[in-house]
Amino acid sequence: MHDLSLERNPIEILETGRSISDIIDGKIRQLYSGSEEPFYVVNLDNILERHLQWISLLPRVKPFYAVKCNNTTAVLKMLSALDTGFDCASKAEIELALSLGVKPDDIIYAHTTKPLSHIRYACAHRVNLMTFDNEEELLKISLVHPQAKLVIRIAVDDSKSMVRLSPKFGARLPTVRQLLGRARELNLEVVGVSFHVGSGCTRSSAFRQAIEDARRVFDVASVLGFQMRLLDIGGGFSKIGDFQEKFEEFSEVINGSLDEFFPPVSGLEVIAEPGRYYVESAFTLAVNVIAKRVVVEDRANKCADGAGSCPERVMMYYINDGVYGSMSCITFDPAHSKLEPYPHRAVKKSEPRYCSVIWGPTCDSIDKITESYWIPELYVGDWLLVDNMGAYTVSVTTDFNSFEKAHIYTVVTAETWHSLNLSPAYDIVH
Repeated sequence: MHDLSLERNPIEILETGRSISDIIDGKIRQLYSGSEEPFYVVNLDNILERHLQWISLLPRVKPFYAVKCNNTTAVLKMLSALDTGFDCASKAEIELALSLGVKPDDIIYAHTTKPLSHIRYACAHRVNLMTFDNEEELLKISLVHPQAKLVIRIAVDDSKSMVRLSPKFGARLPTVRQLLGRARELNLEVVGVSFHVGSGCTRSSAFRQAIEDARRVFDVASVLGFQMRLLDIGGGFSKIGDFQEKFEEFSEVINGSLDEFFPPVSGLEVIAEPGRYYVESAFTLAVNVIAKRVVVEDRANKCADGAGSCPERVMMYYINDGVYGSMSCITFDPAHSKLEPYPHRAVKKSEPRYCSVIWGPTCDSIDKITESYWIPELYVGDWLLVDNMGAYTVSVTTDFNSFEKAHIYTVVTAETWHSLNLSPAYDIVH
């Protein structure tokens, strides 16, 4: 078996009686004397749980996991074992998926502005399903991949989402007829419609409107002679924080809208491109306090929490990971911009909390994790944990200042290991 793991670390089987907390405790003990580098613990059972919820709540919608969200090989292997498809946005992502044994038919090249060489690579490896939203893209595809199965991406109302995508991607509805007509002139096959309502969507009605818009495009395409058979409802789904209950609500609206505009008897294939939904809560990040300053100045007066007098000092902690590393979501992902690190050690209720600022390790002042954050006093060498760190963390990490990237340890229960027959996909550590 080839070890394709980017993190170069085998999987650890979690035997009965042990928990993820036990794994984290063990890793910290191992690192205590020799290293304080940050690390993740990945719980593959969490990914399985999310998958079971998906197929239960959205039975008509096959997930095509968005590789860009988290390209950790252990995650991709797990999702492949669960028979998901994969949404790839580049040649390298396609190459990674294929190297893990993913079939070309289980990949959608879901990027509307692709380099010509990447389209050529997709063609050479029989990855046929791909999106477009403009005439120039059709011309490129006609030159190097005329057998492609095309999906027209439309712009939809994403004004109620934290991360909007329609300003950059998607054909406006008034332009669809002309664009499809151009595809017909180029003898290209258009098989479906895709859309994305944005990440951090707060209104379920956005999905209903988008599905209705897609129905209109299907009707236009039918008049032009296209045999449309695929609908891609995009991604952006989450189940943490304020979105804990939203997924169920969105699922009900999506299911109802699909039944209304694309009844099951139509035989339509429906897919989606979930990324953060699958991995957000599977990753726990452990970071170390590498430095500390105590500041006593007027600034402390700004830290009142409204519940009483403010301490006369502000604690400043410096940890070994930050916004140029695993926590880049703070600066560019409004759907996951608030992180809440907490001490790994047990904290007594009687311990006083201090107004604290947590900084990342780099020499850039933008590298700030929290401000006016009330936690017990920490000391150099203490460890902090951050939950829900799977989405747009690992895949967006930089090497600014050359700080070491967080190591990745992967864990799965024995029950899941055996039930999914994961042995061929992973190395094992006992």
